[in-house]
Amino acid sequence: MNEWIKTLAPLLGTALGGPLGGAAASFIADKLGIQDKTIEAVSEVLNSGKMSPDQIAQIKLAEVDFKKFMADHDIKLEQIAVDDRKSARDMFSNTHSLTPSILTWIIVTITLAAEGALLFNQVPLGTDPIIIGRVLGTMDSALVLVLGFWFGSNSGSARTKELLAQASLK
Repeated sequence: MNEWIKTLAPLLGTALGGPLGGAAASFIADKLGIQDKTIEAVSEVLNSGKMSPDQIAQIKLAEVDFKKFMADHDIKLEQIAVDDRKSARDMFSNTHSLTPSILTWIIVTITLAAEGALLFNQVPLGTDPIIIGRVLGTMDSALVLVLGFWFGSNSGSARTKELLAQASLK
């Protein structure tokens, strides 16, 4: 998803990438006259780079309608994200499963070993640097998810502060 939608319509942009993506897509599709009200169809139009000023204004109106919908139904995106992380931690606490711990150690060990090997050794000849970058990026992402599971994340609070700042400007 283009990041510009998060600047233009922060609530819709955030919702499109989360559990309310279908609802957000429906609001945008209604305003833009898109027949197929799916995330994929809306994303295709948003990513086309051919948005007219009228369409951009319609997205702003969709944002207003979506805010009203969220308020009317007492839906809080940040609370949904917090509850999702909480349920994963509760599962771990309730089951005392070793799986999260084992996966953590595997991911941390493999990521650090691979990055250390590439840092202190040469890249094997004939290896595409793009592939290496993608593999390391995927491993880094997995490591961030693992660390977020155990230690939490401040990205949600940063996003909340950003949304509050934008709301106070309006």
